[in-house]
Amino acid sequence: MELRQQLLEGTLQVFNYKGLKFTMDDVAHSLGISKKTIYTVFRTKEEMFLALVDYLFDGIKEAEQRVLDDDSLSTVEKIRKILGVMPVSYRELDLRQLYVLKDKYPSVYQQVEHRLENGWENTIALIEQGIEEGVIRPIKIPILKMMLEASLEQFFMRDILIENRISYQEGLDEVVEILVDGILNT
Repeated sequence: MELRQQLLEGTLQVFNYKGLKFTMDDVAHSLGISKKTIYTVFRTKEEMFLALVDYLFDGIKEAEQRVLDDDSLSTVEKIRKILGVMPVSYRELDLRQLYVLKDKYPSVYQQVEHRLENGWENTIALIEQGIEEGVIRPIKIPILKMMLEASLEQFFMRDILIENRISYQEGLDEVVEILVDGILNT
């Protein structure tokens, strides 16, 4: 495993334990390396967070592709899985803590927003396919996209999940269930 990936994986572990309050010392200690080694790859904690956002979303895109390639799934099953896709390795992460990003790390929060708002081509194509097959009722896809984006952004902007003791995955699954069941052609 290359150093950058090792650092990002270590950061994920420390983040899951300490939230955004972790330090570079925490990451170095967790990985058994020097802080100097971290700084050869990431100059600042914010730079590390930006890379971590891309790393997380790239993992989600890889998991999404596996769903798309799974010929054993129906179109509706693929839509349901893609809207709620989370790589297995992220399922234990406490992503609820990301709600503090907006105030403490606005540029990182902007990157999260950017990644949430982009890369919808496969999902849109699947929904269009479902409409053509007659399993999805005709809907205005930009509205569905906006509803899901807004729901996920609310997870990052407010502590509603933490206050109600709901994991990020449980919240995501609930949103997907409500949205998908609302677009099924019954």
